[in-house]
Amino acid sequence: MVDVRYDIAFQLYPYAPVSAQTMPAQRHPVVIVGGGPIGMALALDLGRKGTPVLVLDDHEGVGQGSRAICFAKRTLEIANRLGAGQRMIDKGVVWNVGKVFHGDDRVFQFNLQPEDGHRCPAFVNLQQPYFEKFLVDEIRAAQADGAPIEIRGRNAVTAMEQHRDHVLLDVDTPDGPYQIEADWLIACDGARSPIRDMMGLSFDGRVFEDNFLIADVKMTADFPTERWFWFEPPFKDAGQSALLHKQPDDIWRIDFQLGWDIDREKELKEENIRARVDAMLGEGAEYELEWTSIYTFQCRRMNKFRHDRVIFAGDSAHQVSPFGARGANSGVQDADNLAWKLDLVLRNLAPETLLDSYSEERAYGADENILNSTRATDFLTPKSEISKIFRNAILDLAKTHSFARPMVNSGRLSVPCTYDGLSLNGPDRLDGPDMTRVGAPCVDAPLGQGFLLDELKGGFTILSIDADAPSVSEIDGIPVAVLTLSSDRDDPSGALRARYLGRAASAVYLIRPDQHVAARWPVATHDDITIALRIALGKGQHA
Repeated sequence: MVDVRYDIAFQLYPYAPVSAQTMPAQRHPVVIVGGGPIGMALALDLGRKGTPVLVLDDHEGVGQGSRAICFAKRTLEIANRLGAGQRMIDKGVVWNVGKVFHGDDRVFQFNLQPEDGHRCPAFVNLQQPYFEKFLVDEIRAAQADGAPIEIRGRNAVTAMEQHRDHVLLDVDTPDGPYQIEADWLIACDGARSPIRDMMGLSFDGRVFEDNFLIADVKMTADFPTERWFWFEPPFKDAGQSALLHKQPDDIWRIDFQLGWDIDREKELKEENIRARVDAMLGEGAEYELEWTSIYTFQCRRMNKFRHDRVIFAGDSAHQVSPFGARGANSGVQDADNLAWKLDLVLRNLAPETLLDSYSEERAYGADENILNSTRATDFLTPKSEISKIFRNAILDLAKTHSFARPMVNSGRLSVPCTYDGLSLNGPDRLDGPDMTRVGAPCVDAPLGQGFLLDELKGGFTILSIDADAPSVSEIDGIPVAVLTLSSDRDDPSGALRARYLGRAASAVYLIRPDQHVAARWPVATHDDITIALRIALGKGQHA
């Protein structure tokens, strides 16, 4: 039987026996395995749409330890739609500025969000346990409103058997085993995914021969709330690179790149960790070590993310280095992509093949993240002397020449993927801004006292700017909202025009439930919208 022992930060869903443990296997439309941020975001999104969902987790909440701390603007926007975004911003440490150093010299600084007119900042530093707690709090509120979401803690899946129309699961609990059935099983069970192992599926990619020491320290310091990164840091025994980030509750995340051939046991001794931290922070710095660990990382992904009735999301499907904050952020985008598609399939409003587009789009995003992670790692750790000379020459040039700064790669920070050229994209007939082209996620813009993304409620939406909107309320049984805006009346800052019209006099956008642009035109008819929506559902142009 399951006997979980771990340092717990929040006990969010304590174990409780359920009647299903003494009954024949009950069928559930969706079972999610894994109660991390990806599984909980997906459960909340599905439940709010009215789709019944069961979450099985082998713990009772989120544990302590080294987890994600850096949540990007797109994740915050998705969390806003789910109800948790403002709490993340209020609790987290907001930052937009990063500084890059080489030895003692500051190379340059960057601002990830230099323009105004966005509800969310570029990044918030927030310990993952808080993010998970905020999501579960929203699930509890949704349950009180009737959302069909159930969470079972200390329910570990130990075996599975896939059939034509369902998946049979063996579940172990403190009170013994039982079985359940799922129409669809979503594996959000992490980089060591037991579900993936049970199915014998490969997880291919590259293992990087390097070790990084993480030290979360509690201290009061007057460092600014910025991302500081050092190449060849000047402090003693710091390794090849170092990173300093502020978190809430006076916690600071410090990373040291140690190299490959190390004595892990020696490096994890408290006196050796303190020697490195003391050298960075200065003589006499007062702090407490909250958490320390050494990690290596890999850039890997599954060949495809859907395997019949089993779908993988987050780290179970793809894994990247922590530099660039792509792990949890890309996983939340997985959940955002999958929720609306699975909901429509379960309602028989879209063909089951729509779920293949989840794998197509999110594998495309994973490849982009893996490419950027690999490039960052190769820049951090040159593989030859000539590569190091080239890298250091770029760092020297970047101090005074702006053209060299884009070549400096201390971990390209997470940005949402644009699904260029993929199968759900409709026509792009607008000579408009590149940032909102077909396949791109919508860019926020202020609208009076609110913001554009707040008006996109999670369904298909026609956004009409300075154009007559087609009279559409539903297509093929799918509700379609219409948002009509005037650049003269609704756009005092000019951001809406800059981001959605450009040189065009008018624009009509069809926006997907995950806020990606499905199609756009200068003007559009009912037939234009119908064809584009059917493409976005994977039905093809002439369905």
